[in-house]
Amino acid sequence: MTEQMDTTQNEKEKQQKKRFGAGEIVGIVLCVLLIPVLLVNVTMIVKGLVNPGKVPSFGGYSPLIVLTDSMWPDIKSGDLIIVEATDPKDVKVGDVIAFFDPESTGSSVLTHRVVEILREGDTLSFRTKGDANNSADGTPAPAENLVGVYQSKIDGAGKVAMFLQSTPGLIVCIGVPLVLLVGFELLRRRKYEKSKNEDTQALLKELEELRAKQAQSDAEKEKDKAE
Repeated sequence: MTEQMDTTQNEKEKQQKKRFGAGEIVGIVLCVLLIPVLLVNVTMIVKGLVNPGKVPSFGGYSPLIVLTDSMWPDIKSGDLIIVEATDPKDVKVGDVIAFFDPESTGSSVLTHRVVEILREGDTLSFRTKGDANNSADGTPAPAENLVGVYQSKIDGAGKVAMFLQSTPGLIVCIGVPLVLLVGFELLRRRKYEKSKNEDTQALLKELEELRAKQAQSDAEKEKDKAE
């Protein structure tokens, strides 16, 4: 009887694993997608707060949102571009660079093409021009204003990034996935407990049936001995 109960229990456990296998996979996928995004966002936010005069970066790369069409058609307003931190000495004519606007007193960043490299003694600066502009920028960008060299872009992703920086965007980006993840886990646990209770009741019923059969078998044996 014990061996039969063990076999039944093993079968129940196998069925339980199969039943929640897909759900566990969904939970793992959500974590894999959510955790890196949260880590990157937190890192960028912390760096931005610690160094307000610098563009936040992650692993030497900075994401920037394009706000104008000065580099049209290669780079358009609403695109999200990735620039890599580079030694100013390695910048070449023709490179597209992101730099703090020397004509702005704030933290405005421009992304234009280098048309000339200027050297005066130890001083290095870049004359730049937007591809869609008729003339070069009025003031050369000093080397210390360099943010990085353009590497790639994601069309239209800048608009999404701007939305995610807003309060509704933060709710969508962080709040909704967390709520879904917690809700999924609660639902999974509830189903598991319900299934566990059902399995327990089934096992108890089966145990009673086995006991009844055993009692009947013992009674028949006693009867045979008496005869």
